[in-house]
Amino acid sequence: MSAAVRVALNLVYLVPGETGGMEVYARELLPRLAALPGLELVAIVSRRAAEDRDAPWNGIVQSVVAPVDARDRKQWVWGEQRHVPRLASWVRADLVHSLASTGPGRLAGGPPRVTTVHDLHYAVAPEAHFGLRGLGMRLLVPAAVRASRRVIADSQATKDDVVRYIGTDPGAVDVVHLATTLPPADFPATPEPELRERLGLGERPLLLSLAAKRPHKNVEGLIDSLAQIPVERRPLLVVPGYETEHEATLLTRAVERGVSEQVRFPGWLSRADVEGLWRACTAHVFPSFYEGFGLPVLEAMARGVPGACSDRASMPEVAGDAALLFDPSEPQQIRSTVERLLSDDELRARLRSAGLARAATFSWERTARETARAYERALGG
Repeated sequence: MSAAVRVALNLVYLVPGETGGMEVYARELLPRLAALPGLELVAIVSRRAAEDRDAPWNGIVQSVVAPVDARDRKQWVWGEQRHVPRLASWVRADLVHSLASTGPGRLAGGPPRVTTVHDLHYAVAPEAHFGLRGLGMRLLVPAAVRASRRVIADSQATKDDVVRYIGTDPGAVDVVHLATTLPPADFPATPEPELRERLGLGERPLLLSLAAKRPHKNVEGLIDSLAQIPVERRPLLVVPGYETEHEATLLTRAVERGVSEQVRFPGWLSRADVEGLWRACTAHVFPSFYEGFGLPVLEAMARGVPGACSDRASMPEVAGDAALLFDPSEPQQIRSTVERLLSDDELRARLRSAGLARAATFSWERTARETARAYERALGG
């Protein structure tokens, strides 16, 4: 870009510690964008995000506060439709970038817009969002996309969904992959013996799945596949993460399939505990029916953890040849894949090496550069 472009970043959705992958996206992308020449960034944040003084939107870049509590969905929507265009105009932004799939609609006014769409769960996997949230996304995501000069999609699979379900011109959608950041080498991960004792993991090989407890993540399929493995060879499946209303269904499924003693749902764990599980597990399996990107697949590869994942949506795009693929609707396929991972030392070594090489091709610096190019295109460059 030949002249500095002022970009207002729409972060009114963000509640620190409660926004999951979209918070990671903001925290990792902002410093990299700020380091690029020719960009001036202003973050538009909610009141709660403004209280996080150590966050990049309060230190690395200038920020302005929208008077909303993003925990209240109605305030979030009002903030995007009313306050984001107003504040973006006030700071004289050339462009507004909304980072969380929703944003100001056509009638909201303000500067030209770019929107990052992470997935189209509401259309492809509507069971992913419970209640009114699903209905809201069905209205808000298409409105934001249609009001944007450019759309950024996390994957080619998501781009294809945006074109198919919203009718967007494919030439207006840029594919910009995400990345992952590993902890430093001296990060104090919880030792395996402590984890096994505290979480009741016993002595079996550990099969890790960083899949949220929601229907489209297909943890049921993983439980069904586990039941097909003879008990003497059966690993212990660990599915950490926050509790959802779907967890009771999963617990019942484990009991019905006779594998409740070999399944653990330890709930939300500290970063040290999660890193300890990454280091302790024999393999990672991600059986989701639909993902806009599938970050856990990349996280496993980056750590040298052999893995397998669904052959649907974006997951083959992320995995390349560095993970085994299976049909998530076929528990027998999942079972045979898991058994291969557990029993074949040479296979795990190959996947470990291939995963590290594959993960090295993804970086937040690349994500930032390609995002900046989308800005340029949006402004006619």
